[in-house]
Amino acid sequence: MNTSAQLSHVRHLGIVAHVDAGKTTLTERILFYTGASYKIGEVHDGAAHMDYLAEEQRHGITITAAVTQAPWRNHLLQLVDTPGHVDFTIEVARAMRVLDGCVVVLDGVRGVEPQTETVWRQRSQFQLPALFFINKMDRPGADLRRALAAIKQRLHVEPVPLTVPTPDGHGVIDLLAGTLLHFDGEQGAEVHSEPCPAALWAQVADLRESLLLAAAEMDDVLAEQVLAGAEPSAVALRAALRSGTLRGQLCPCYGGSALRNLGVQPLLDGVVEFLPAPLDRPPTLATLPDGSQLPLPLSAKGALVALAFKVQLWDGRRHVFARLYRGTLKPGDPVVFQRADGRVQQEQVARLFAVDAGKKIKLDHAEAGQIVLLAGLRFTATGDTLCAPEQVLQLERIATYTPVLGLAIEPCGSTDTDKLLEVLDKVLQEDPTLRLEEDPDTGQRLLRGMGELHLQIVLERLEREFGVQVRTGRPAVALRETIRRSATAEGLFAPPPHPDPRQPDLMARAVVTVTPLPRGSGEQQLVQPRLLPAGAELSAAQQHALTSALHSGLTAGVLQGAPVLDVAVRVDEIELFGASSTAEAVAAAVAKALRQALAAAAPVLMQPMMQMEVIVPETHVGTVLGDLQARRALIQHTNSTGADVTLQVEVALAAVLGYTTTLRSLTQGRGQFSMTFARFD
Repeated sequence: MNTSAQLSHVRHLGIVAHVDAGKTTLTERILFYTGASYKIGEVHDGAAHMDYLAEEQRHGITITAAVTQAPWRNHLLQLVDTPGHVDFTIEVARAMRVLDGCVVVLDGVRGVEPQTETVWRQRSQFQLPALFFINKMDRPGADLRRALAAIKQRLHVEPVPLTVPTPDGHGVIDLLAGTLLHFDGEQGAEVHSEPCPAALWAQVADLRESLLLAAAEMDDVLAEQVLAGAEPSAVALRAALRSGTLRGQLCPCYGGSALRNLGVQPLLDGVVEFLPAPLDRPPTLATLPDGSQLPLPLSAKGALVALAFKVQLWDGRRHVFARLYRGTLKPGDPVVFQRADGRVQQEQVARLFAVDAGKKIKLDHAEAGQIVLLAGLRFTATGDTLCAPEQVLQLERIATYTPVLGLAIEPCGSTDTDKLLEVLDKVLQEDPTLRLEEDPDTGQRLLRGMGELHLQIVLERLEREFGVQVRTGRPAVALRETIRRSATAEGLFAPPPHPDPRQPDLMARAVVTVTPLPRGSGEQQLVQPRLLPAGAELSAAQQHALTSALHSGLTAGVLQGAPVLDVAVRVDEIELFGASSTAEAVAAAVAKALRQALAAAAPVLMQPMMQMEVIVPETHVGTVLGDLQARRALIQHTNSTGADVTLQVEVALAAVLGYTTTLRSLTQGRGQFSMTFARFD
């Protein structure tokens, strides 16, 4: 890939959606129709090409973002199939960080679901152009127009329908070309086109009209044609739709059913026609060591700049996924990156690979615009910017997420502790949403993650990949602390005199005020103290000690040692006593005053509150509602779609631990739910 002409024929795209909307099923069809795979693997058989982890095959869900390549119409599609379950949302975030566009898959019956909104927000953060595939249109209750209305209402973007499944489910109507497409042959691989019958065309006249109006909004010449009642050419319509898609003003929508092999090939055409090539995207901004910013146009010329977006253990060895933004990379090349502490670390790339799901293909070099797998990097972590040694830059880092659930863990064998810690270190490097902590009260090790399924998958991997069996305790919910009223306290640090007369006695006094803030505002530190005696000044060391004391005081509250949120801290006064007020003495006085102020300000514990969507059959709604109200859940909204009812609920995480089992028993195994973290309260 050495010219801009070749880069114009590349599409980096992610397949994203709510859990169980059909992402992996769609990806399997894409691989089959493009010739990248010789057979279709089904998720329900545990044979999907992209779900290559044993845990994915066992649970029937995608857990890790899998990368693969597929050719279509002289273009190379680099696909990332991402998880839909909220516990693995970091996989979506870091994939979106390096992609150029995405296909959002919707369930034709349920339309826009909670995790659809989450992935849409992630997409919006990186301003990725998007297409929609409205899947499962063969199911009873599926409604394309309702799904289009939900996209407009809940995602605030203009959906433009391009293909509509026929009422009999045997083909799709192409609204752009005015044709009827049939998918025949082995597993729908042969596409046959014919003029759309007038009766069918009349049924979709309103959708064709909305397509014309959306295209006209993008092009003044086209607008004049449409208003005059003329029929614009398909070429002009495509150009206008591409322009609107790249600017994020509209999203082409395709209807079909991946499982029934219906409507996938038009979507592939849409990926090539409407999603951007790497060169169509605005230049990435890099930050220089002096803090200034530098735009990086995509080019194979210049010093290397690449973003490490994922660390993964492969055959027991550490590998790093990276996307190149500038320059070239060969095996044996030295790379550097800036660590969190500001120091520059140098490493050497041992080998380069292209990736096809669970398979690696060796490469002799890589260029800007490619996504590759690197072996030999021991210290590189998720979000690090790999550079040539002559120019150190930093690209925007990948957002991290705070874990909300913890399990007490210990090895089954008393001699396996060292092995468990070694293995967990490897797994923690892979997954930035995992934390390993030690409970200061009990000495137990706590493994914290994004939810019950997340932790369950980690424990299964420990046993399967590393042969480490783990005993677990009851899940511990991550708590936070806050205060309910303002309070002021004075802290005098004056320990007994030192027995050695040559050592100066330490002494300092501080007055600190704490004030509650609205929920969700985090913490604030306002450090503008009045100094005594008048005219005194804090040295740089004393100022640093004061700030550090406030920060560490807020990381462990007075009730259970949990981090303190939603509180403003003001240091009102610092009294210095000459040489006795060292930096350590100032820090101790401030810490003492802060702790006393927090204790006097009506401290209270906060629990993680979850936004939960529960989907249950209509016959079981009463039972499920009664159970949720017993858990003190706040029912915000109910919506009926066919035989199912969707409940929007806000509830404390502690109240719904193990809810999967309860819901199954209440609904004879037919209910399902998903949760996203809302706030601490």
